[in-house]
Amino acid sequence: MRIHQEIVAGKYPNATTLAAEIEVVTKTIHRDIEFMRDRLGLPIEYDGRKYGYHYTEEVSAFPTMQITEGELVALLIAEKALQQYRGTNFEKPLVSAFKKMESSLPDTISLNFADWDQSISFRTSAEPVLNLEVFDALAKATAGHRRLELTYRKPGSKGTEQRVVDPYHLANINGEWFLFAFDHLRKDIRTFVPSRIQAVQSTGENFPRPQKFSIEKILRDSFGVHSGQGEFVVVIRFDAYAADYIREKRWHPSQALRELKDGGVELRLKLSSLGEIQRWVLGWGGSAVVLQPPELVQSVRRAARQILEERM
Repeated sequence: MRIHQEIVAGKYPNATTLAAEIEVVTKTIHRDIEFMRDRLGLPIEYDGRKYGYHYTEEVSAFPTMQITEGELVALLIAEKALQQYRGTNFEKPLVSAFKKMESSLPDTISLNFADWDQSISFRTSAEPVLNLEVFDALAKATAGHRRLELTYRKPGSKGTEQRVVDPYHLANINGEWFLFAFDHLRKDIRTFVPSRIQAVQSTGENFPRPQKFSIEKILRDSFGVHSGQGEFVVVIRFDAYAADYIREKRWHPSQALRELKDGGVELRLKLSSLGEIQRWVLGWGGSAVVLQPPELVQSVRRAARQILEERM
C-alpha cells in the first residue's frame, strides 16, 4: 500500500528510496513490486530516465484482498478460536484487525455466517488465569527484545523472588502459556509461567536475541514444555479400551506404535525428561502400564501407592 501511494503520487520511487522509507531491505521491495505486478495485475514499470517506478495506466484504487470461500471459513474459525480473549486487553486490537480484513473482502464472496456460527465452537475445560497487563508487557518485551525484571513465584513456594531475564519466546502449549527466557541468575534458558509472574518491570536495556535459539529444538525431546538433559526410551502398554484414543493422536514426534494381539497398543517414545510423562500415564489409570525405563516404572508405582494411601 505504501509503495502504491508513492507511485500514485508521481514520486517515481525506486527500491533504495522505498527500502529506506519503509525500513526494509531492497530485496523485500523487489518481491513486493513483483507481487503487485504479477499477482495483483498492477501496470508497474521502471522508468530508467527518472530512476523509479510508475504506472503505465491510471490506477484508481489499490486492489482489494483476494480470498476464497474456504479461506473465509478458515478466517471465521480463527476468529471463534480467539473468543477466549474477549473482555481482555487483546479484544480491541483483535476486533480492529478483523474489521480491517472484513472491509477488504471482495463483494463476490458470500457466506451464511449464521450457519457456520452455530456449527463450530471452541471450548477449553481449564483456562489459564492470566494477568493481562503482565502478559501484554511480556509480549511487547519479547517482540522488542527488552530485558525485564520479574517478580516470580515458583510452584509450591509462598514467597516471590526477583529474576532478571531476556524474554526470547512466548508459546501456547496445549492451551497454556509459557515464557522461554534467559535467566541471568541461572545463566541459562528457563521456562516461566506467566500466571506466576506477580509483576513486570523493564530494566531499560535491550538484548540481542541469539540466532541459534530455536523453540522447536528446545521442545523436540520434551513431552510437553519441560526438557531435560537425559535420554530415555519410554515404552507404555495400553489396553484395548485406551488403544483407540492412543491411535487417534500424534502424542510426540518420536512416537512409534506396535499393535498387540489383545487389541491393545504399545507406545514407544524418546524423551529428555520423565516428569510430564509420569503425570500423563497416571491420568490413564489402570489402562496404561509402563514397561520402561525402570525410573518411570518406579515413579509411577510410588505415585499410585500414595494415591491409595490417601484414600485409606
